[in-house]
Amino acid sequence: MKIAIGSDHGGFELKEIVKPLLEELGHEVQDVGCYSLDSVDYPKQAKEVVSLIRAGKAERGILICGTGIGMSIAANRYPGIRATLCHEPFTAEMSRRHNDSNILCMGGRVIGPGLALEMVKVWLTTPFDGGRHSRRLCQIDKAEEECS
Repeated sequence: MKIAIGSDHGGFELKEIVKPLLEELGHEVQDVGCYSLDSVDYPKQAKEVVSLIRAGKAERGILICGTGIGMSIAANRYPGIRATLCHEPFTAEMSRRHNDSNILCMGGRVIGPGLALEMVKVWLTTPFDGGRHSRRLCQIDKAEEECS
């Protein structure tokens, strides 16, 4: 799977821990930055990951900032993006099963590396359940009357 990953300075260290796991699992990783602990504005990296997904150049994305909140807000501005802020494996799993999330957001100052790696594994391997959940996603993207 092609995965785009990005962070701000608050998520940089966790991004550098997550990237090798993605590669080890056989995924093609595109790192859009940041590339150091120097302060940056997180909306830029969010937009880069979103752009790759919307253009079909990445299937999913991972965004990491200090809390994950800013990245999730910035990414969810764009149509077709379902960025979910998760703090443990159950929400990561359910974000895929029920919401078909295409971006996982995490807080580098909120969760530790072990938990983050576990969440990434769960998020990458959990399928979308479809069914009634597809109808609900349609209602997010379109007028309710268009969805059955």
